[in-house]
Amino acid sequence: MDDQAATLRNLVEERTAEENESRTIGELEFGVEENTRVIAITSGKGGVGKTNLAVNLAVGLQMSGKKVMLIDADIGMANVNVLMGKVTNRSLIDLLEDGVELEDVVEEGACGVKYISGVAGIEATLGVNRSAQRKLHRKLGRCSETADTIIIDTGAGLSRHVIEFVLAAEEVLLITTPEPTSLADAYAVIKAYTQYTDKRNIRLIVNRIGDEEESLDANEKLNRTTEKFLNTKVSYLGYVYEDRVVRDAVKKQEPFILMNPDAPASLCVKEIVKSLLTGSEMVSVSKGWRGFLDKLFGY
Repeated sequence: MDDQAATLRNLVEERTAEENESRTIGELEFGVEENTRVIAITSGKGGVGKTNLAVNLAVGLQMSGKKVMLIDADIGMANVNVLMGKVTNRSLIDLLEDGVELEDVVEEGACGVKYISGVAGIEATLGVNRSAQRKLHRKLGRCSETADTIIIDTGAGLSRHVIEFVLAAEEVLLITTPEPTSLADAYAVIKAYTQYTDKRNIRLIVNRIGDEEESLDANEKLNRTTEKFLNTKVSYLGYVYEDRVVRDAVKKQEPFILMNPDAPASLCVKEIVKSLLTGSEMVSVSKGWRGFLDKLFGY
C-alpha cells in the first residue's frame, strides 16, 4: 500500500509540475524578446526564389546594423546552409534531444548572420507531444538574447505547418513571380490567411521581373483579385530583377548581395531592406519573439 501511495504521489507531483510549467512557460522572460522583430517569408509555390531572398534579406539587414537570426523552417527543402556555403552538423529538430541547447544548433553564416538549419521532416517539431513542445519553446526562446530580428523561412504552399508559422508572425513577406500560375498560388495563400485572421500584415515582393512595369502589373492584378473576392488589399513592398548574378551566386554558394553588391538584384534587395527599416508601413512589434512562440505552440 505504501508503495502504491508513493507511486500515486509521484504521478500527481509530476503532473502538477507539468501543468504548472504549461501555465507559466509562456510568461518566461527571454532576454529582449519584446523588441525582437519576427518576419516570416513564404510563397504559394516552390521555385520562386523564396529561400534565396530570405538569405539575402537577412544579410542585407545584418549589413544595416541589425543582429539577425535566420531560421530554416522550409519543410523538405531546407537549404539555407547551402546558400550560405556552410555544412552544418545540427539542425532545429536536434533541440528535441536532451542535452542539446540553442548554442549547439546555431551557426554563423555570411556577414555574421546567425542561422539554424532545417531538415526534411521538420514538421515533426510541431507534431510532437506537449512535453517536447515545451522543451522547444524554452530552448528557442533564447534566440532573442542574440538577435533583434528573426527571419523564418517557411515552406511554400498551404500545408498546416506553413500556415501556423505564418499566422504566428507579426510580419509576413509573400514572394511571387509575375507568372500567372505564381500569382494564382500567391492569391491562394492570401485567401487561406484571411480565413484564419483579421490581421492585414502580408506584404508582397515580386521576384524575377524583367522591368518595373511588370512588377507593378503583377501587384495590380493580384490586388484587384483580392479586393474583389476577399475584400482585402496586400501592401506592395518591392521587386527583384531577374539577374544572372543570382544564378552565379547560387552556384558559388554565396549570397548575391555580397558577391556583387552593385548588381541589379542586389540593389533591389537593398531597397527592400531600406523599406523594412524606414518605410511608412513598418509593422510595430507588440509581442516579439516570445509572442511568436506562444502562438506557434498554443500557449
